[in-house]
Amino acid sequence: MFFGRDDKKEAQKRGLTVPLLPLRDIIVFPHMVVPLFVGREKSIAALKDAMAHKGPDDKAVILLAAQKKAKTNDPSPDDIFHFGTMGHVIQLLPLPDGTVKVLVEGVRRAKVKKFHPNDAFFMVEVEEVEEQTEKSVELEALVRSVHSVFEAFVKLNKRIPPEMLMQVASIDDPARLADTIVAHLSLKLNDKQALLETESPAKRLEKLYELMQGEIEILQVEKKIRTRVKKQMEKTQKEYYLNEQMQAIQKELGERDEFKNEIQEIEEKLKNKRMSKEATLKVKKELKKLRMMSPMSAEATVVRNYIDWIISLPWYDETQDRLDVTEAETVLNEDHYGLKKPKERILEYLAVQQLVKKLKGPVLCFVGPPGVGKTSLARSIARATGRKFVRLSLGGVRDEAEIRGHRRTYIGAMPGKLIQSLKKAGSNNPVFLLDEIDKMSTDFRGDPSAALLEVLDPEQNHNFNDHYLDLDYDLSKVMFICTANTMHNIPGPLQDRMEVIRIAGYTEPEKLSIARRYLIPKEQEANGLSDIKVDFSNEALRTIIHRYTRESGVRSLEREIGGVYRKIARDVLKNGKRDIEVDRKMAMKFLGTPRYRYGVAEREDQVGIVTGLAWTELGGEILTTEATVMPGKGKLIITGKLGEVMQESAQAAMSYVRSRAERFGIDRKVFENYDIHVHLPEGAIPKDGPSAGVTICTALVSALTRVLIRRDVAMTGEITLRGRVLPIGGLKEKTLAAHRAGIKTVLIPKANKKDLKDIPLKIRKQLRIVPVEFVDDVLREALVLEKPEEFGRKPVSDGLKLPTTTETPSSPAPAPV
Repeated sequence: MFFGRDDKKEAQKRGLTVPLLPLRDIIVFPHMVVPLFVGREKSIAALKDAMAHKGPDDKAVILLAAQKKAKTNDPSPDDIFHFGTMGHVIQLLPLPDGTVKVLVEGVRRAKVKKFHPNDAFFMVEVEEVEEQTEKSVELEALVRSVHSVFEAFVKLNKRIPPEMLMQVASIDDPARLADTIVAHLSLKLNDKQALLETESPAKRLEKLYELMQGEIEILQVEKKIRTRVKKQMEKTQKEYYLNEQMQAIQKELGERDEFKNEIQEIEEKLKNKRMSKEATLKVKKELKKLRMMSPMSAEATVVRNYIDWIISLPWYDETQDRLDVTEAETVLNEDHYGLKKPKERILEYLAVQQLVKKLKGPVLCFVGPPGVGKTSLARSIARATGRKFVRLSLGGVRDEAEIRGHRRTYIGAMPGKLIQSLKKAGSNNPVFLLDEIDKMSTDFRGDPSAALLEVLDPEQNHNFNDHYLDLDYDLSKVMFICTANTMHNIPGPLQDRMEVIRIAGYTEPEKLSIARRYLIPKEQEANGLSDIKVDFSNEALRTIIHRYTRESGVRSLEREIGGVYRKIARDVLKNGKRDIEVDRKMAMKFLGTPRYRYGVAEREDQVGIVTGLAWTELGGEILTTEATVMPGKGKLIITGKLGEVMQESAQAAMSYVRSRAERFGIDRKVFENYDIHVHLPEGAIPKDGPSAGVTICTALVSALTRVLIRRDVAMTGEITLRGRVLPIGGLKEKTLAAHRAGIKTVLIPKANKKDLKDIPLKIRKQLRIVPVEFVDDVLREALVLEKPEEFGRKPVSDGLKLPTTTETPSSPAPAPV
């Protein structure tokens, strides 16, 4: 083929000199037909020169080479790749705007050997690259592999028409196959230039194979992503379509869009609801988030519930306190008999509230045995003050989240019981009863009592933070009332935050009054006997109290009276309506065999048997203490399921008796040749505490001296080794137990004299209460002595006698230490 103006041989010697057309972002491969839009003056001049100097075959020849950077408008020889494609200009069409549309066809690869000086356009001397046409089995296999990969590539790439696959499948020439396929790949300019500069067809196919494999992996990932996105869009479109249909149906039926309506309702509530600034901002933020959510999503439900909780709380809603102290006192006396101290404290609070406009709610803790009216007293306080009443039972609570709530990240999260109860109350100043606060426990979920430290502290609870709300809530106006049976189960820091008011058990007269005023009318109405006259005698009620109940409160008494009324109801249906008088005999007939043995004083004076007094959660009890002496080796035996403290009290009492043996007229050899056994009956019941010290000491002295103990004397007190009587607790309950048992004289520690004011005056008048400071004073009151004033100063004449010894000579003794 002849391309220049000289003959063919001469042209091959000195190379071909042709115009160069620099290309932007495109590389033309051999056998590739490409339309180009040319606008630069040099490029148009190069095309015109090529058209003016056509070869003998009437084809304009030009070198098509790419620029290294597409943005370069006036490239220099260094800005152009020196490896390009020789091409034919098939068609040249000038356009009205001065640009030229040209159709070129790549012929073969060529290298630029030299740039000739030319200002109008690039004129270069090129050397054509001859294609290597070696054939081998490996090359044939490579051609087949490229065909297979290209087929897979076309299936994934929708931009390549399927007809191209048929065209490529008919190409067997490795060089042409590579050049044809690379023209349809979306490769970077540098990758295409590298393929253009690869002279070996086999290497071009290998590189092309690698590039197509990489493209196939990318296309497969894109296909997965498109499929997933398409499915998600289809699902979303389907939901949208169904929601639109549902809204259209609701509109036809006259119903409104519930979700939009709900948001409007929330906005209306927010306008009319007075809340803290923090809460208002939080609701507005959550409401903005809710508007952008799908009404069917789970997150929308969580946000909606959260907003409902915040808006429904009584942030500033409160009831007006009834500050009439006289009326409040009347209400409290109507509902409860006795309970002087709690009533006084409530009336004091109302009086101060009337004088001071803003007063922090007190935190009261009623401590007392079951059934004395702690819970019902809290309800009466709410009625007397005109406040709402809410009750939260803490018995068995062991999860801190019950108090502080769960965080919103948990499924099914809710506020704590405190916030829930306040929402139920509808006011921020109710009477809030925390019932059974001593029954809380601790496990891996936290310590609820620690969570209550902030709640029950008037200095801190104005900004209580619930985990669910994550907002500060003011609890300072709430009147917290706690109830407990004992204090030892309540942590010390929690006790420190409460004002403890102890409620003792009821006396027998109080129980009789409560039964007359409250229990009998209540049970008569509950059992449908309101129109029948039923008269309970005092003896019948006392029998029920003594023989069928053993409690400090009146819960069991109410139950037993209800049992009597049920029997009466059956009798009325059977025999007709008539007036009924319930006496002691009829009460025992209705209730059956007595359940309890009524604790009474001993019938006669005995040696070594002392009546002691004990405190239990059910109130006071008499506790008989026995001591006996028997031949042995000087051991002290203590039985009756006693705790460590009570056993130590027995040891201390024994040491005191041995230290004063001579003054009591006791031979010291008794402690070597005799065993002493101290027993507290009802051995199945655990007993502990130091207050049985004087009781055990008196029993030991009586058993060793053989002196009788008065049957109508009961005692309580802790003992020291020097014989001093120390104070004890539960004096009121113990005194009431002594009164119930028919005791005439009660010996108490002198330090407990200040507690006598808690004992009802009527009981004090019926008992002889003797404060004692030393054990000698106890013995003089308890033992049956001819000359009590001389006891302890000279030996007792009729003491325990040993078979092998003579009676201990008497000697004067000094006064008690």
